Amino acid sequence: MSERIIMRTGECLVAGGPPFTAAEPEIVIGELDGPVGTAIATLTGNQSAGHSKVFAILNTDVQVRPVTLMVSKVTVKDSRYTNILMGTVQAAIANGVLDAVRAGDIPKEKANDLGIICSVWLNPGVSTDDNLDHKSLFEIHRKATAQAIHKAMSNEPSIDWLLDHQDEITHKYYERGLKGEI
Repeated sequence: MSERIIMRTGECLVAGGPPFTAAEPEIVIGELDGPVGTAIATLTGNQSAGHSKVFAILNTDVQVRPVTLMVSKVTVKDSRYTNILMGTVQAAIANGVLDAVRAGDIPKEKANDLGIICSVWLNPGVSTDDNLDHKSLFEIHRKATAQAIHKAMSNEPSIDWLLDHQDEITHKYYERGLKGEI
């Protein structure tokens, strides 16, 4: 039997694709009989306008395991955005979770015991782009989800790496602010 996974966190940014396809999921993963399970149950029952919480599914009626709850970081304001978030991106996240199981980042034997909360950022520009590349959007969100899970389950970055590289890393929006670009 695998060790208990109380709560792990991870994030990932995958950018550089076609316009509006970048992904930046933040995930929390842990046992369903612990704080993560409580959070999933609470969030599922505590819906709020513009920030619906939905399970990641491969397609209607095919929920992924471990159970994964998607929470939008952006206030959803129109049906086109909703359809992309709860279509292309929802399926991408579900596939990313299964990719993490297949890669061994999530122990297969714990697939029914763990839960994931995935905070999803989807660029609001998807609503107005008539040439949105759904295939790239899907692949980027799938990859970012799997990578965020890998980082969470591997405790990456390590505290030693962070301490060794702290002075080499500057947040890109802080840099832009220093240059007067934002």
